[in-house]
Amino acid sequence: MNQTTCSDGDSGGPRILVGVSGGIAAYKACELVRELRRRGCAVRVVMTAGAQAFVTPLTFQALSGEPVRTHLLDAEAESGMDHIALARWADHIVVAPASADLMARMAQGLADDLLTTLLLATAAPVTLAPAMNHRMWEHPATRANHTTLRERGVRFVGPDSGEQACSEQGAGRMAEPANITSALLDTTPGPLQGRRILITAGPTREPVDPVRYLGNRSSGRMGFAVAAAARDAGARVTLVHGPCELAVPPGVQAHAVETAAEMHAAVLEALEGTEVFIATAAVADYRPATPAAQKLKKTREDLTLELERTPDILADVARRVDGLAARPLLVGFAAETGNLREYARDKLVAKGLDLVAANRVDGGRGFGHGDNSLLCLWPDGERELPRQPKDRLARELITLIAERLQTHPANPSPTQGN
Repeated sequence: MNQTTCSDGDSGGPRILVGVSGGIAAYKACELVRELRRRGCAVRVVMTAGAQAFVTPLTFQALSGEPVRTHLLDAEAESGMDHIALARWADHIVVAPASADLMARMAQGLADDLLTTLLLATAAPVTLAPAMNHRMWEHPATRANHTTLRERGVRFVGPDSGEQACSEQGAGRMAEPANITSALLDTTPGPLQGRRILITAGPTREPVDPVRYLGNRSSGRMGFAVAAAARDAGARVTLVHGPCELAVPPGVQAHAVETAAEMHAAVLEALEGTEVFIATAAVADYRPATPAAQKLKKTREDLTLELERTPDILADVARRVDGLAARPLLVGFAAETGNLREYARDKLVAKGLDLVAANRVDGGRGFGHGDNSLLCLWPDGERELPRQPKDRLARELITLIAERLQTHPANPSPTQGN
């Protein structure tokens, strides 16, 4: 991979200013500074008061080799105008972690400390690596601030999904320092650059009556992670998802649905121009044949529901691709509790897939858990992806899909334009 390196001092080449706001993820910023320095960058650090409650300025001074700035008005710094000097020095500013408070102050244009003031004063590109509780990330105020900042040209890396310091699960973990570094410095286009990727994720809910439904335990976390990984690989991603308590990855076009029929319609509508279709959704196989118009009352000791098959989205896509201008690579998921290889191979053949990713959903993995493993099969080969957090697993899967796309019989050129 081609990489941009930074020169020390002011001898030319990009210089990275690392802003650190308050939050437990501040400790990860230490590794970010180390990684940037390892890549040859000149690094200076600015810390908010909240950040200093988690990591000391002396730590960042030792790692960066430069004094750490913490105060807006500093009598010892260039006539007390340290924010102007830093804003002019930086070729790129990255804030990691970027707290919900920092994002809110940026969106409002506040300048009440050194970091927010230099963010207003700089002409350099700005990248944020958010880190916060998943409910804070999903709050409408944070989502609005995120949209505002993106519209102003601020770039985001992450957040990732997984277990948080509060022991809850969800989107809000700060991206790994190596990934932030790559986003700042690596210049090689991603392996799916310009490709159109269509992904399904999450469960479906099939109504029994106006208040009850048939569903499953899928959280959608794997599908959302695959969408984020595909985006990071340069793809233009459309995500059709069922009911999920997850934030849509930034830069991903999303369509929310509830039932299998709605997902089926949304997928077929978006299929034209798709170059890779990845079906991670746990779609209900059956639905009540005649949902009750009113809430069912507890008037009997037993209740029998007549069920009917739902549309087979993956099979229908496989049947329709021959009529498209170019046949997309078809990737299915197989969630099993046993006979993993056998059932996955059967699905690969029966539905005419190019790749199937099989995962166990028992024994403390799969639905509702933050990690998993995958057995990936294709007509003439296979690869096992070991158990790991789902965001990392998704990146490995996307790498494999990019490899398989290169040998795909109907491999089209990346789509041009928007």
